[in-house]
Amino acid sequence: MGLRRQLCAVARTQTSLGNAATAPRSRVPALGPRGEGWVALQTVVIGAAVACAGLGPDWPAAVEPALRICGYVIEAAGFALAITARFALGKSFTVLPRPRVRATLRRHGVYAHARHPIYGGLLLIGIGLALDRSGLVLLPTAVLAVVFLLKSMREEAWLAVPYPDYGDYRQATRRRFVPWLV
Repeated sequence: MGLRRQLCAVARTQTSLGNAATAPRSRVPALGPRGEGWVALQTVVIGAAVACAGLGPDWPAAVEPALRICGYVIEAAGFALAITARFALGKSFTVLPRPRVRATLRRHGVYAHARHPIYGGLLLIGIGLALDRSGLVLLPTAVLAVVFLLKSMREEAWLAVPYPDYGDYRQATRRRFVPWLV
Protein backbone atom coordinates (compact mmCIF):
# COMPACT_ATOMS: atom_id res chain seq x y z
CA MET A 1 0.00 0.00 0.00
CA GLY A 2 1.35 3.44 -0.92
CA LEU A 3 2.22 6.05 1.67
CA ARG A 4 -0.73 8.27 0.74
CA ARG A 5 -3.19 5.40 1.18
CA GLN A 6 -1.63 4.47 4.51
CA LEU A 7 -1.93 8.06 5.75
CA CYS A 8 -5.56 8.24 4.62
CA ALA A 9 -6.29 4.92 6.36
CA VAL A 10 -4.71 6.23 9.57
CA ALA A 11 -6.68 9.47 9.33
CA ARG A 12 -9.93 7.56 8.76
CA THR A 13 -9.24 5.28 11.72
CA GLN A 14 -8.44 8.21 13.99
CA THR A 15 -11.48 10.07 12.73
CA SER A 16 -13.72 7.10 13.46
CA LEU A 17 -12.32 6.98 16.99
CA GLY A 18 -12.95 10.68 17.52
CA ASN A 19 -9.31 11.81 17.71
CA ALA A 20 -9.59 15.53 18.34
CA ALA A 21 -6.04 16.15 17.16
CA THR A 22 -6.89 15.16 13.58
CA ALA A 23 -10.32 16.76 13.34
CA PRO A 24 -10.48 20.21 11.79
CA ARG A 25 -11.76 22.92 14.06
CA SER A 26 -15.36 23.85 13.66
CA ARG A 27 -17.57 26.22 15.58
CA VAL A 28 -20.42 23.77 15.19
CA PRO A 29 -20.52 21.26 18.07
CA ALA A 30 -20.19 17.55 17.31
CA LEU A 31 -23.09 16.52 19.60
CA GLY A 32 -21.59 13.07 20.07
CA PRO A 33 -18.64 11.10 18.71
CA ARG A 34 -20.35 10.61 15.35
CA GLY A 35 -22.91 13.40 15.62
CA GLU A 36 -25.72 11.35 17.16
CA GLY A 37 -27.20 14.46 18.76
CA TRP A 38 -27.77 16.02 15.33
CA VAL A 39 -29.79 12.98 14.26
CA ALA A 40 -31.85 13.11 17.46
CA LEU A 41 -32.49 16.83 16.94
CA GLN A 42 -33.56 16.43 13.31
CA THR A 43 -35.84 13.52 14.29
CA VAL A 44 -37.64 15.69 16.85
CA VAL A 45 -38.07 18.52 14.33
CA ILE A 46 -39.32 16.16 11.60
CA GLY A 47 -41.79 14.74 14.14
CA ALA A 48 -42.97 18.28 14.87
CA ALA A 49 -43.49 18.87 11.13
CA VAL A 50 -45.58 15.73 10.83
CA ALA A 51 -47.62 16.73 13.90
CA CYS A 52 -48.21 20.20 12.43
CA ALA A 53 -49.33 18.62 9.17
CA GLY A 54 -51.94 16.56 10.99
CA LEU A 55 -53.04 19.09 13.59
CA GLY A 56 -52.43 22.47 11.96
CA PRO A 57 -55.15 24.63 10.43
CA ASP A 58 -56.21 23.97 6.85
CA TRP A 59 -55.63 26.45 4.06
CA PRO A 60 -58.62 28.59 3.02
CA ALA A 61 -60.93 26.70 0.66
CA ALA A 62 -60.34 29.21 -2.17
CA VAL A 63 -56.61 28.43 -2.43
CA GLU A 64 -56.48 24.89 -1.04
CA PRO A 65 -56.75 22.95 -4.36
CA ALA A 66 -53.96 24.90 -6.07
CA LEU A 67 -51.70 24.72 -3.00
CA ARG A 68 -52.36 21.00 -2.65
CA ILE A 69 -51.29 20.35 -6.26
CA CYS A 70 -48.14 22.46 -5.83
CA GLY A 71 -47.47 20.65 -2.57
CA TYR A 72 -47.70 17.25 -4.21
CA VAL A 73 -45.30 18.29 -6.97
CA ILE A 74 -42.74 19.67 -4.49
CA GLU A 75 -43.08 16.62 -2.24
CA ALA A 76 -42.50 14.31 -5.23
CA ALA A 77 -39.42 16.31 -6.22
CA GLY A 78 -38.15 16.06 -2.64
CA PHE A 79 -38.67 12.31 -2.49
CA ALA A 80 -36.98 11.86 -5.89
CA LEU A 81 -33.98 13.96 -4.81
CA ALA A 82 -33.57 12.21 -1.45
CA ILE A 83 -33.93 8.70 -2.90
CA THR A 84 -31.59 9.42 -5.81
CA ALA A 85 -28.97 10.82 -3.43
CA ARG A 86 -29.37 7.93 -1.00
CA PHE A 87 -28.75 5.33 -3.71
CA ALA A 88 -25.82 7.33 -5.09
CA LEU A 89 -24.09 7.01 -1.70
CA GLY A 90 -24.42 3.23 -1.62
CA LYS A 91 -22.49 1.70 1.30
CA SER A 92 -21.14 5.14 2.24
CA PHE A 93 -24.60 6.20 3.46
CA THR A 94 -25.06 6.96 7.15
CA VAL A 95 -27.60 9.13 8.93
CA LEU A 96 -24.78 10.36 11.14
CA PRO A 97 -22.74 13.38 10.06
CA ARG A 98 -19.36 11.71 10.64
CA PRO A 99 -18.53 9.64 7.54
CA ARG A 100 -18.00 5.88 7.72
CA VAL A 101 -14.40 4.70 7.92
CA ARG A 102 -14.41 3.05 4.49
CA ALA A 103 -16.68 5.58 2.81
CA THR A 104 -15.81 7.20 -0.49
CA LEU A 105 -16.42 10.78 -1.49
CA ARG A 106 -19.16 11.02 -4.11
CA ARG A 107 -18.63 13.67 -6.76
CA HIS A 108 -20.86 12.36 -9.54
CA GLY A 109 -24.56 12.28 -10.28
CA VAL A 110 -26.63 14.46 -7.97
CA TYR A 111 -23.52 15.04 -5.81
CA ALA A 112 -21.94 16.94 -8.69
CA HIS A 113 -24.65 19.58 -8.20
CA ALA A 114 -25.30 19.62 -4.42
CA ARG A 115 -23.18 18.54 -1.46
CA HIS A 116 -26.05 17.42 0.81
CA PRO A 117 -28.98 16.55 -1.48
CA ILE A 118 -30.67 14.20 1.00
CA TYR A 119 -31.12 17.15 3.36
CA GLY A 120 -32.40 19.19 0.42
CA GLY A 121 -34.90 16.48 -0.45
CA LEU A 122 -36.20 16.42 3.12
CA LEU A 123 -36.56 20.20 3.12
CA LEU A 124 -38.50 20.07 -0.16
CA ILE A 125 -40.78 17.43 1.36
CA GLY A 126 -41.39 19.78 4.31
CA ILE A 127 -42.26 22.68 2.01
CA GLY A 128 -44.54 20.44 -0.04
CA LEU A 129 -46.22 19.16 3.11
CA ALA A 130 -46.83 22.75 4.22
CA LEU A 131 -48.57 23.50 0.92
CA ASP A 132 -50.40 20.20 0.88
CA ARG A 133 -51.61 20.21 4.50
CA SER A 134 -51.07 23.29 6.66
CA GLY A 135 -48.96 26.42 6.59
CA LEU A 136 -47.99 25.64 10.17
CA VAL A 137 -45.57 23.02 8.79
CA LEU A 138 -43.39 25.88 7.53
CA LEU A 139 -42.28 26.65 11.09
CA PRO A 140 -40.64 23.27 11.84
CA THR A 141 -39.38 23.13 8.25
CA ALA A 142 -37.55 26.44 8.80
CA VAL A 143 -36.08 25.04 12.03
CA LEU A 144 -35.07 21.90 10.13
CA ALA A 145 -33.28 24.06 7.55
CA VAL A 146 -31.19 25.60 10.34
CA VAL A 147 -30.49 22.15 11.85
CA PHE A 148 -29.41 20.85 8.43
CA LEU A 149 -27.22 23.90 7.80
CA LEU A 150 -25.39 23.39 11.09
CA LYS A 151 -25.25 19.60 10.72
CA SER A 152 -23.82 19.93 7.20
CA MET A 153 -21.16 22.36 8.44
CA ARG A 154 -20.14 19.81 11.10
CA GLU A 155 -20.21 17.04 8.51
CA GLU A 156 -18.01 19.01 6.12
CA ALA A 157 -15.44 19.58 8.85
CA TRP A 158 -15.29 15.83 9.38
CA LEU A 159 -15.21 15.11 5.63
CA ALA A 160 -12.15 17.31 5.21
CA VAL A 161 -10.06 14.91 7.32
CA PRO A 162 -10.14 11.73 5.21
CA TYR A 163 -10.60 13.62 1.92
CA PRO A 164 -7.90 16.27 1.49
CA ASP A 165 -9.52 17.32 -1.81
CA TYR A 166 -12.88 18.04 -0.13
CA GLY A 167 -12.17 21.79 -0.32
CA ASP A 168 -11.85 21.51 -4.10
CA TYR A 169 -15.11 19.59 -4.28
CA ARG A 170 -16.80 22.21 -2.12
CA GLN A 171 -15.58 25.02 -4.41
CA ALA A 172 -16.74 23.14 -7.50
CA THR A 173 -20.12 22.24 -5.97
CA ARG A 174 -21.51 25.53 -4.70
CA ARG A 175 -25.03 24.35 -3.87
CA ARG A 176 -25.40 22.84 -0.43
CA PHE A 177 -28.87 21.23 -0.52
CA VAL A 178 -30.81 21.44 -3.77
CA PRO A 179 -29.09 21.25 -7.18
CA TRP A 180 -29.19 24.55 -9.08
CA LEU A 181 -31.14 26.27 -6.26
CA VAL A 182 -29.81 26.25 -2.70
